[in-house]
Amino acid sequence: MSVNSNQINQLFLIEKTSPVCYGKSAMRKILIVDDEQISLMMANHILSTEYATYCAASGAEAVEAFEREHPDMVLSDLRMPGMTGFELQRTIKDKFNTNVPFMFMTADTDEETESKGFEQGAFDFIRKPFRADVLLRRVGNIISNVEQIQGLTKAAVTDPMTGLLNKASSHDEIGKMCKSTPGALMMVDLDSFKPVNDIYGHDMGDKILIRFAEILQSAVRATDITGRVGGDEFIAYCQNINDESVIKQKTEYINEQLLLSAKSLMGEDMSIPLGVSIGCVFAPEEGTDFLTLYKKADKALYNVKQNGKHGYSIYKASGNDDTEINTNLSGLNNVFTILNERNQAKGAYTLPMEQFRTVYQFLVRMTANYNKEIWILLLSLRNSDGSESYPAEVTESFSNVLSSSLRQSDVVTKNTKNQFIVLLLETTRSNIKLIVDRIETNWIATEYGSEYSMNYELDYLK
Repeated sequence: MSVNSNQINQLFLIEKTSPVCYGKSAMRKILIVDDEQISLMMANHILSTEYATYCAASGAEAVEAFEREHPDMVLSDLRMPGMTGFELQRTIKDKFNTNVPFMFMTADTDEETESKGFEQGAFDFIRKPFRADVLLRRVGNIISNVEQIQGLTKAAVTDPMTGLLNKASSHDEIGKMCKSTPGALMMVDLDSFKPVNDIYGHDMGDKILIRFAEILQSAVRATDITGRVGGDEFIAYCQNINDESVIKQKTEYINEQLLLSAKSLMGEDMSIPLGVSIGCVFAPEEGTDFLTLYKKADKALYNVKQNGKHGYSIYKASGNDDTEINTNLSGLNNVFTILNERNQAKGAYTLPMEQFRTVYQFLVRMTANYNKEIWILLLSLRNSDGSESYPAEVTESFSNVLSSSLRQSDVVTKNTKNQFIVLLLETTRSNIKLIVDRIETNWIATEYGSEYSMNYELDYLK
């Protein structure tokens, strides 16, 4: 097919009223975006032999064309006036909630541009001017990957709840991919998921898992592989990524979105420290065999779990053994320095729910073995007007009253927006009434004490 200047002029005259060029509707659809007419025409001429192509001369036209045609991929110039290629990708992702694969055309030789592009979720880059056979091959690789993953989704290889690949199929597909394609294998583990089922029920737990699968998919590209390998364990393989900053960015995004979704589903007073830990390994730097990479990613995940959770760890052959992590520990004095509480405060020991749960579980074991009597106290505030309004300043004031009214050996945590749990150590039933009276007296003396009453429930650890 030859193209002359009249055809080019005719083409772009049409594009002033519509971003669509021409194409074959039964074929895979590609949206081509470039403000340079000759470059746009050349890319269209090359790709239209094998794909249904649609052209846009600006980011705004591309958004309109995308909404109308729902293409299978976008080939976009990187630097355009009004809306850059990166901005176009973000706009389409946000507006249509899709991870359609993007490939960028650029004359820029700066490697940082390419690195930023992969951070943004680009699938590939091609330098201008490009050869027809190179463009066709690279686009073909992207389309074949899309077709492969879509085919897998239609087959019986998915997790029925989340729609992600199940354990067997995700391992199999990632195993094939990591042998031929560089990338990042990520093991993703939900932190503190069990309390969701325990407190809010399994239906809510299912909702969180379904929403998390959506968040995980939104954090990767359409051609990457994601799977669910256990109850709250997931896996992902992101192609052509070997930059720690990208993993950091994805981890922060997933944690932020998960917390927002959890509060949306369970209420703003939700106090469960939900989050994710991610263990990552890069291929082929650490190998191309799936089982080898999986074990290394698992080691990296263990490091995160042992060092605070809600973060990520990159496996490196010289930096993931316990012996190396702990080389700075020498002698009990250093151990005490690490373990001791800094700036020890007076009053009760106030902890977030996750740490409180660890203390509780330890004390349950202790009472079972040493016949210790430890009491658990549930304190609740009630608004005098009968509403469920509990401003942050009210609950913070009540928390301060609890801390100052109890002993340093007692442990406190906030349960819901108006409830607090207290563990009372080394006390007797006869003393508990005195403790509760002291808390109530101190609470009534505050500016909120007359508006919010206090009641309690009591039991001992069993």
